[in-house]
Amino acid sequence: MRIAQVAPLFESVPPRLYGGTERVVSYLTEALVAQGHEVTLFATADSVTRARLVAGSPHGLRLDGRSLDHEEPHRALLDKVYRRRGAFDVIHFHTDCMHFPMLRGLGVPHLTTLHGRLDLPEAVATLREFPDVPLVSISDAQRTPAPWACWLATVHHGLPHEAFRFHPGPGRYLAFLGRIAPEKGCDRAIEIAARLGRTLRIAAKVDPMDEAYFNAEIRPLLAHPLVEFIGEIGEREKSDFLGQATALLFPIDWPEPFGLVMIEAIACGTPVVAFRRGSVPEIIEPGLTGCIVDDLDQAVHAIEDAVGLDRRRCRRRFEQRFTAERMARDYLSVYERLVRRTAGPCPMEASNG
Repeated sequence: MRIAQVAPLFESVPPRLYGGTERVVSYLTEALVAQGHEVTLFATADSVTRARLVAGSPHGLRLDGRSLDHEEPHRALLDKVYRRRGAFDVIHFHTDCMHFPMLRGLGVPHLTTLHGRLDLPEAVATLREFPDVPLVSISDAQRTPAPWACWLATVHHGLPHEAFRFHPGPGRYLAFLGRIAPEKGCDRAIEIAARLGRTLRIAAKVDPMDEAYFNAEIRPLLAHPLVEFIGEIGEREKSDFLGQATALLFPIDWPEPFGLVMIEAIACGTPVVAFRRGSVPEIIEPGLTGCIVDDLDQAVHAIEDAVGLDRRRCRRRFEQRFTAERMARDYLSVYERLVRRTAGPCPMEASNG
């Protein structure tokens, strides 16, 4: 099958450091190539892939200090997709909703995976303006604000088998990995570790929009003797960082669409203690891959339960549920359904999931 993958330009594919969407696009692209498909990746020029690469910008826009306008490179990228559209059996967009206006004249089977939160008025309004755009969700929970949209399927993210090494444990510290923002709950993680008297290592990026929050609310907490702030780390460091942890803390306070770090942790055999928000109940299996809690007190008490979980069983659940090969097969079934159908209403699935 001739498949186009259209990535956002904020990061390279895969990203040098933080970048969930671009990382998933990379895993999917490489898995599809490995399965024998002809894949073209629309992404930054410094992306690394076995697919055919069509460049939209020289570098990832987030780390390129010279880039002040992020919209123009994306418009140019989408124009390249449009002009080449006849070369593909299906076009898979990962560019949020920015490409929606061009879809009605595309004339090629297409789908869009929405990677972000939808519980915002602007997101719901956009989906109502384009009710026939075929969509894929990354969790069933993500759909909650717009259950009426044209959902084709839910496809959970997946990772390559070899991307994260299994670590038999027992681990040396609690871990927090991700982004410093109010909804991510880094302050909660610090409180949990402090109440337990356990070391907490924090590997996280700070976006410019969150610098004020970081300086006012989080930086003072980093003075605690049990807390070590590492900063933003890349893919090569993640396996050891997560694998050497006793447990990953995922104390979110928002409707998380997926939470890639959860499956990165369980791929290492590291259990996850997560708050019951968004996709968490779809990803974490209590007693197998972690514990799901509703408040700080429960989180503190859950750590010992998490430490007692069998890390080999945790890894096996990753292999059964969250590999890139499984993700690629799931998407291929959607591609094939789109290619088979003729013009008509949105080919919605019979049931979610």
